Amino acid sequence: MIDHIGVRVSDYAHSKRFYETALKPLGYSVIMEFDDSVAGFGASGTPDFWISQGPTGPVHVAIQSADRATVDAFYAAAIAAGGRDNGAPGLRPDYHPNYYGAFVLDPDGNNIEAVCHQPG
Repeated sequence: MIDHIGVRVSDYAHSKRFYETALKPLGYSVIMEFDDSVAGFGASGTPDFWISQGPTGPVHVAIQSADRATVDAFYAAAIAAGGRDNGAPGLRPDYHPNYYGAFVLDPDGNNIEAVCHQPG
C-alpha cells in the first residue's frame, strides 16, 4: 500500500488510457480528474496514484496486491495496453521468500510493479 504518488506523463490522454486498462485488475479506476491534465486513480474511493501532464523522468511505483493471480492479471493487462515487459510475474527471493512481483514499463518508461507478499 502507498499513500499516494504522482507521475508526470508526456501524453496525458495516452497515459490515462494505459493506466485505466493496466490498473483495472488491481481494482483501480479514475477517482478524480482536473482540467484534462491530471487524474487520480484509486481502488477504494481515495486516489493514491496520480498522473499529470509535464516533464517526465522515470520513477518506480509498487502497488500491493492481495494475491499472485492479481499480479499476473496486472501484468497481462499492462502488456495488452502497450506496456513493455520489465520483469514477468514471478518470485523474487532476493527480496524475501514470498515476494511475488511483476514489472512493466509504462509509455514514458516508468517502472510500474504489482507485488504480493503473501505465500503462494
